[in-house]
Amino acid sequence: MSDPAGWTRTYSGKVRDLYTNPEHPDRVLMVASDRVSAFDRVLEPVIPGKGKILTQLSLWWFGELDGMPNHLAPQDEWSAIPAELRDRAMLVTKLAMFPIECVARGYLTGSGWVEYQQTQSVCGVELPAGLADGDRLPEPIYTPAWKAPLGQHDENIPFQRSAELIGLENATVLRDLTLAIFTRASAIAEQHGLLLADTKFEFGAAPDGTVTLADEVLTPDSSRYWDAAVYASGTRGVSFDKQIVRNWMKEHWDPSSSTTPPPLPAEIVDQTAARYRELVDRLTT
Repeated sequence: MSDPAGWTRTYSGKVRDLYTNPEHPDRVLMVASDRVSAFDRVLEPVIPGKGKILTQLSLWWFGELDGMPNHLAPQDEWSAIPAELRDRAMLVTKLAMFPIECVARGYLTGSGWVEYQQTQSVCGVELPAGLADGDRLPEPIYTPAWKAPLGQHDENIPFQRSAELIGLENATVLRDLTLAIFTRASAIAEQHGLLLADTKFEFGAAPDGTVTLADEVLTPDSSRYWDAAVYASGTRGVSFDKQIVRNWMKEHWDPSSSTTPPPLPAEIVDQTAARYRELVDRLTT
């Protein structure tokens, strides 16, 4: 895609593209694409409508989390967003981003479950013995990760390591904000019949030093949601995200391989798109 008029692409991630414009020096245009990634690879084809859903849900959650400073620019500036991108773009304030992914877990699953089986802990947080995959934790835990350069794996780290990277005061603030937002969001999700198993947040420092919630927030790309009724029935691991893609990829390709991943079949694309649409409908209507 060519750059929109007046905007220059400065960064392309696995899903998002960032643009700057000299007429708006303190702002960044954050655009969510329809790209889908798994195992640190961008896959083909795209998931139709995914970028619009990620943006819609982030904006909804920013509204629900009133009182928490976020990176959205004032609405009277949003006319600067090119018309062709308005359904999947956010105009945001430039921040000094912390190199930490702030992960909160309310349930034991995913990489946390893998680590627990080996050490009975997750990122240095000791957990009770005898937990099973999908169990609710006694209380939410904070398990940060170091944000690796593009193309490399993020590294789960203990809290003390995050303090070494960004200072104890900053690390403590990020931990406390992460757990507070997670607790608040979990309660909202439960009102819609959903369980928020885990999520990751990103924060940056505003020019005045205020720690500010940034990037996407509580989307199916950054969070693991479960249907509360399905979970109560005894079925675990069915999530509203790209787990369908991950499962198919593991069955048809070796994630440790250096070969090009195979294209996703149409039914996997359709099922994934349907799960994303169902989540946004469940939360916002």
